[in-house]
Amino acid sequence: MTLSPDAENGKPPAVRQLRLVVEAEDYEAALAFYRDALGLPEQAAFSGGDGAHVAILDAGRATLEIANPAQKRMIDDVEVGSQVAPKIRVAFEVDDARAATDRLLSAGAEEVAPPTVTPWQSLNARFDAPAGLHISVFQELRSLEERQSLDGFGTEEGRREDAS
Repeated sequence: MTLSPDAENGKPPAVRQLRLVVEAEDYEAALAFYRDALGLPEQAAFSGGDGAHVAILDAGRATLEIANPAQKRMIDDVEVGSQVAPKIRVAFEVDDARAATDRLLSAGAEEVAPPTVTPWQSLNARFDAPAGLHISVFQELRSLEERQSLDGFGTEEGRREDAS
């Protein structure tokens, strides 16, 4: 794994947390779906005047996945078989993608694609979920080290080095 320049220099990371803020017209339904059905523990909640509410749900470790249009199309083709995802899709790693699929369907998610084994060795399912989000749940089927040995895996830095 490549360390960030800050970590290599012993400095704290410039960003400590990724927080995705989603406006939900039906706040209670969205909270029940993401907290209770998906299983994101409530970390904090705040309310203000005029009925304002927010709940901060702990989603574990966060990453930001940047994909070019060709990769986004390829992922949609592999996982769904057609172009369905908007520019932003939220993905949650789970221990059991099939069980999570059953829970999310029972909680009102609309299945876009059932659990599918991907070339990058994860079991991914797609949904249209509360608060207008297009989401994936994924279960890693191999360790990161095992996946890195597969064709097409590595780091962007490694890809650039291989090209030169």
